[in-house]
Amino acid sequence: MSPTPIVSAFFNDISSAERRASHQGRRTRIVATIGPASDDPQLLKAMGEAGMDVARVSLAHGSIEESIDRIHRIRAAVPGIAILADLPGPKVRSTPFVEGGVELEEGTELVVTVAADTPTSNGERIGVSLDEGLGSLGVGDTIVVGDGGVSLEVVTPGLTEVVVRVTSAGRVQGRPGITVPSHALSAPTPTPEDLERIKALVADGVEAIAISFVRSPSDVEAVRRAVGDHPCLLVAKIETREAIADIDAIVRTADSVMVARGDLGVRLPIEDVPSLQKQIIRSGVRFGRPVITATQMLESMIHATTPTRAEVTDVANAVLDGTSAVMLSAETAVGAHPLLVIETMARILRRAERDFDYVHWGASLGVQEVSGDRTSNLRVTAAITGAGWRAALEEDAAAIIACSSTGTTVRAISRFRPSMPIVAVTKSEFRARQLRMSWGVEDVIVHPSEDSYVQTYAALERLHELGLVAPGDVVVVLAGSRDTPTPLTDTVRLVRVPSGI
Repeated sequence: MSPTPIVSAFFNDISSAERRASHQGRRTRIVATIGPASDDPQLLKAMGEAGMDVARVSLAHGSIEESIDRIHRIRAAVPGIAILADLPGPKVRSTPFVEGGVELEEGTELVVTVAADTPTSNGERIGVSLDEGLGSLGVGDTIVVGDGGVSLEVVTPGLTEVVVRVTSAGRVQGRPGITVPSHALSAPTPTPEDLERIKALVADGVEAIAISFVRSPSDVEAVRRAVGDHPCLLVAKIETREAIADIDAIVRTADSVMVARGDLGVRLPIEDVPSLQKQIIRSGVRFGRPVITATQMLESMIHATTPTRAEVTDVANAVLDGTSAVMLSAETAVGAHPLLVIETMARILRRAERDFDYVHWGASLGVQEVSGDRTSNLRVTAAITGAGWRAALEEDAAAIIACSSTGTTVRAISRFRPSMPIVAVTKSEFRARQLRMSWGVEDVIVHPSEDSYVQTYAALERLHELGLVAPGDVVVVLAGSRDTPTPLTDTVRLVRVPSGI
């Protein structure tokens, strides 16, 4: 029987010939930030072909209208791409520094004030946009200017101004971001401005929204209320001390998490960042959430044509930590070589994945953490996908087919990091785009049939076309029963690829 025609959302990071030769494509996804350096439609198309799975649009720069226009340009250039819209949150910035900037020398004392009292910053006074004032800052608190290169320590506290001493020197210019201890921030997450942005993003149908400066599960819940019935994924950015302290509760509430190492590294001791990265990734995987590792992954390639050895090692270690995706920020947004960065990242990821311990990773996971009582659908899905992973391992299956209407089943099996490719089948093109964030998904098939057997046949045809299965191979199929009243994966089947495929 010929199946209903399908639409396939391809992951075009390598050619079909290379894919057949390696038996599978890249497993770890690439998120690339789009900015002035990568806005050109032809360049965007080339970046998609080189391996960009998700396009990130930061809303911290420019108006929401400009961001929506950028999203439209990305979609036109790279059909099927997933969009991750990143909310600014309660971002604190300095007032503009004098033209040319200033050099702050270690040991120098200066004054930090509220913005209204210092409309232009210089080497003696810096204005910051803390509307709530500076009264929460105490002696010894650290204020970081920019990306962490310049640090100031509070010497004398005050309500509207504090005296600080430069503890880490450097040049500052423009309107750099200001990082203060979380206890000094009273602005909510999301901010009122974020809530207005969310309305526009939901109306435009973005696939995922990243929430900055999450401090508790209630921050994620506030965004979910603002999103309403829209099925976009909510990505909690872990970058505050409070988020680390409540990491499991936040991961449980969110749909995905980001290891936001930039602010994390200035809010907590920088030597803790590697351990925190592993902790966040492990928590995300336990709950079946995609995890994005971000910030300075190939930073030197903003200008250089090759990364440093340390950066290559960092990316590889993120893969070995089990991250679902890696994110490029300034490298592709304002860097000199956006396409080369994508190509380089894809090569590093594929090489690192050759050393991933697929068997012991899955065996060490234990029971998936889920919300709800013991009869909940999520618990059943978690149990069935666990059984599917074990069956695939024991039978040396050629592939795993996951039929899923919401993507939950795909994310649940993805957490096991199986050595064989995963092919997802869904009825929704929107869900297909969202699954570009999930580790190990070789292909996503959009198929209109309700019948999982018809969907399975379509997936087998696609796997055969990709050169991933041959007649006689065994594949594992995860699906829901036909008479299930609500979305639920309660069936695992072993299917032998027919000779007439």
